[in-house]
Amino acid sequence: MQQYNPPPDTGLALIYQDDALLVLDKPSGLLSVPGRGADKQDSLLTRTRQRFAHAECVHRLDMETSGLMLFALGKHVQRMLNGLFQQRRIRKHYVAVVDGRVALPVGEIHLPLVCDWPNRPRQKVDHALGKPSTTRFRVLAHDTSHDTTRVALRPETGRSHQLRVHMQSLGHSILGDRLYGSVDARSKASRLLLHASALTFRHPASGRPSTFYSQAPF
Repeated sequence: MQQYNPPPDTGLALIYQDDALLVLDKPSGLLSVPGRGADKQDSLLTRTRQRFAHAECVHRLDMETSGLMLFALGKHVQRMLNGLFQQRRIRKHYVAVVDGRVALPVGEIHLPLVCDWPNRPRQKVDHALGKPSTTRFRVLAHDTSHDTTRVALRPETGRSHQLRVHMQSLGHSILGDRLYGSVDARSKASRLLLHASALTFRHPASGRPSTFYSQAPF
């Protein structure tokens, strides 16, 4: 198993703050919440609570994924935000760079996913036991010199590793993906080129529509 080497703590990348919630930009390589074992306690939640003691996590990003994460300030707001996620009233948008040329300009992927227990944390497509999952994608640009495609991804469901498995299922692994990528796709990037670039939701306290953005660092 690969050793956990989180990025240096240079302070929180705070995108937004009010009395109810925080929006932070997570760096690639940092756990969203503490993992198992004393060597995996450093996480964005741990670092956030050093400054905001009542911060609560409401969703997660894979360790290798960078980008926007939403935190509640207190249990009451956490329950409200959890409700919005369960009702799919929080829209998440991602940017990724994938291997090869994606032919279709737009499309949808519908696949049932389940944990591949002998090989966890890997997920797999299982039409008998898997839970439904849907991702919408849109091509942003092709890079013919490197044989890659930049895509916008919008998951309609929130299954573990959903975007990574869905793109791999199309034959276009996300660059730098050590779990699902081909040897060629892994070699083209030093990190997973997947970034949570936008969050849109109605503020749980005010009801105002709110959208937050983060530019992909790749």
